[in-house]
Amino acid sequence: MSSTITGLPPDPILERRELIQLRASQTIARRTMVSRVITALLWVGLVIALIPLGSVVLALLDKGVRFLGWSFLTALPQLPNLASLNDIGGIGNAVVATLVIDALAGLVAVPIGVVVGLYLAEGSSRPANFLRTVVEIMTGMPSILLGVFAYEYFVVTMKSYSGIAAVIALSMLMVPVIAKAAELAFTAVPRSLREAALALGARESRVARQVVFPSALPGVLTGVLLALARAVGETAPVLLVVGPTISNLWNWNPLKPMTPMPMLIFGYANSQYPSQRAAAWGVALTLVALVVILTTSSRLISARMRRERHS
Repeated sequence: MSSTITGLPPDPILERRELIQLRASQTIARRTMVSRVITALLWVGLVIALIPLGSVVLALLDKGVRFLGWSFLTALPQLPNLASLNDIGGIGNAVVATLVIDALAGLVAVPIGVVVGLYLAEGSSRPANFLRTVVEIMTGMPSILLGVFAYEYFVVTMKSYSGIAAVIALSMLMVPVIAKAAELAFTAVPRSLREAALALGARESRVARQVVFPSALPGVLTGVLLALARAVGETAPVLLVVGPTISNLWNWNPLKPMTPMPMLIFGYANSQYPSQRAAAWGVALTLVALVVILTTSSRLISARMRRERHS
């Protein structure tokens, strides 16, 4: 028996394993050094990226935090007194205009984006592939082009600046972001859930509504809030369509010219009054805080929904 075993040819798998272990032991020092160098380079890149971000945040806090207050957020803008920054008034109408425009843009973009994302996740036909390409192109499209489109087809057609043109521009900006996030969320739903529901006799439309969509809801909600945060901070398309002048009146009607916060920042930053130029930092800090709140909320809500679903 022992002579039979010793007479067998060597096992190629064992020889290959020994060769790999020998080669790994010879190169472990070099691979460890390369790993440490790459990790150090990544940390250096992170620090370099945080330097400009930290500079902007510190500048906003240093120059804008003194303006924050309930009266600043609720009062109307006033003609500033050059002797005092306290006479600048507030940004209440800008906050209202921002909330109205972005809320309406969300009402338009969310249903379209979710339906498009579901269609892309469930379909693999030529129209679906073409639509997927269009969504990817629109995701990387400069936002100023959407503003030019809204200006040409709404401002020129209506012969008036209006908040509704900004709604159209921002909704076009939000749709591809929501569609891409929704597609990824729907694709991540296990195929076994769909097959089990279909095996029970449910129609595909009912499976999509009652099985796929609830399972993908955390990812979809994250995409919606991130798209809304991006729309809130967009400036280029808004400046073209909402109106050339800064208003100091309350206006809830999107069919008329409005003054959202990006427009107010642009106007204050180019103002001849030092007090208004200083107040631009307060408006910018308010806008950044709103974007941070939306972004953080999206992460927290998504994480909580995932924990509740897996508990």
